[in-house]
Amino acid sequence: MRMRYWSSALILALSCIAAAAQPANWRRYVVPETGASVDIPLSIFTEDAGKPETGYGARFLTSDRRANLTVQSVSNEGLAPARFFAAKNPPSDIVYKKVTDRFFVASSIRNNMIWYNRCNFAGQYAHCVLINYPAAEKRQWDGIVTRISNTLASR
Repeated sequence: MRMRYWSSALILALSCIAAAAQPANWRRYVVPETGASVDIPLSIFTEDAGKPETGYGARFLTSDRRANLTVQSVSNEGLAPARFFAAKNPPSDIVYKKVTDRFFVASSIRNNMIWYNRCNFAGQYAHCVLINYPAAEKRQWDGIVTRISNTLASR
């Protein structure tokens, strides 16, 4: 009995390691109109969800639609990141926020979903990534969100 338990535990552990090691098939997405770009894991965000409601870019969904990603360039209205962010009337219960003279990042939880927004400012645009994913899966998403955020760039 004890041997069967260890054998099952070892198989489970190895299958988790193998699943985590699978490549996410990262590709560079470029917003054609603005030149903003970001790395996107195409094996995770497999569905095209069309254009964002405003600005330029694209929206992507996971195949089960439990998570989504928007890559978007919008007019920054001539505002610095702090003023632009404030003008969007963010919720008061933000868990994480960082604002500099070149970008802002904000994240929180709503309806058991983590929302994460980052906007880099360049010229007349705010180049943004907006990611929503299940809060219960935070650890699995941390590395993905970090790479997407860190690779957001403008021309």
